[in-house]
Amino acid sequence: MTDTAQTLNLTLTPARRAAIAPFIAMDVKREAGLMEQAGAQIVHMEVGEPCAPPPRRVREAAIAALGGQPVGYTDALGLASLRARIARHYRETYGVALDPQRVAVTTGSSGGFIMAFLALFDAGARVAIQNPGYPAYRNIFGALGIEAVDLPVNASNGFAVTAAAVEQADKAQKLDGLLLMSPANPTGVLQSAESLREIAEACARRGIKFISDEIYHGLTYDKPAQTALAFSDRAVIVNSFSKYYCMTGWRVGWLVVPPELVRTVERLQQSLAISPPTLSQIAAEAAFDATDELEIVKAGYRRNREILLDGLPGLGWDELAPADGAFYIYADVSRFADDSARFCHDLLHRAGIAATPGVDFDPVRGHLALRLSYAGAEADMIEAVKRLKDFLAGR
Repeated sequence: MTDTAQTLNLTLTPARRAAIAPFIAMDVKREAGLMEQAGAQIVHMEVGEPCAPPPRRVREAAIAALGGQPVGYTDALGLASLRARIARHYRETYGVALDPQRVAVTTGSSGGFIMAFLALFDAGARVAIQNPGYPAYRNIFGALGIEAVDLPVNASNGFAVTAAAVEQADKAQKLDGLLLMSPANPTGVLQSAESLREIAEACARRGIKFISDEIYHGLTYDKPAQTALAFSDRAVIVNSFSKYYCMTGWRVGWLVVPPELVRTVERLQQSLAISPPTLSQIAAEAAFDATDELEIVKAGYRRNREILLDGLPGLGWDELAPADGAFYIYADVSRFADDSARFCHDLLHRAGIAATPGVDFDPVRGHLALRLSYAGAEADMIEAVKRLKDFLAGR
């Protein structure tokens, strides 16, 4: 430290906009990693990260791209070939015709959220989100000065948002936007096509900007997910190659936006990211041709899901959210504890199971719930049920 700094006793004080809550799942991941470094055997169920590697075609495309050619910037909105392939995906998967010019490739869905929120909302805007819900929504809103308006979901409404709930919230105090995830994190709930249509129509009727988070599409177990684009060409879609495509660390996702927002998103991305990662974009384009391999991975999730849905009720955990999609079980733990953070701490340190407390997803009732990810190996799920049984027996 210089003499001047010592004299002035300078302290860097964080900005108020930086005073957001931690992403607890990542905190648990860090703590579990430190325990593993010390020799502990941890069953990881804390983060939504596939244990499978990226598909072979993805890896081969990335390796080929490193064959001596420069890996430089792309256009701010992404590679034209990838944008066209994403548009083709909507036609083939959902029967929705989409102009590739409306697609913006982003640095993961996280970058997509930031671009979408900046493009759509000013500071002070009120945006409805389901509660419990993905914690980064609320945290990004806090950093951007956007107010989160909770739409409570629970067993009484099947953990699903309804058009009536959106309209009621808007009547109470005008909403600027709605952010909806289906399949949902942490509950795994899939909105029906009819409910999506009704919600899209309600948003159009009341002038509410509609963002549909569809990053878990492809990961449903009884019926397929439907895109909000099937019901509204004004909806903003957020998706990612992280979950179904097993490319979390590649940090590549996409937005679909109405034509009038394309240039807005492009200008934002030019300055905030310049362009998405080029190597990741090349690899992501190949992921669309790896369905056979990805469906094998998904079949593993299905088996993991069955192991937990069969095993947990026998341990007294029978109040579970519908696990229609994604790879999560959201469980009520009020029978065992009234502090999910303490419960998960004990579960990690006494049973070697890393789980995320419900307070990460729900600031109101999350102290009575936790989330388990079943994106890991089948042997880990079997071991988790065994360890949970022993842990609960010892309480």
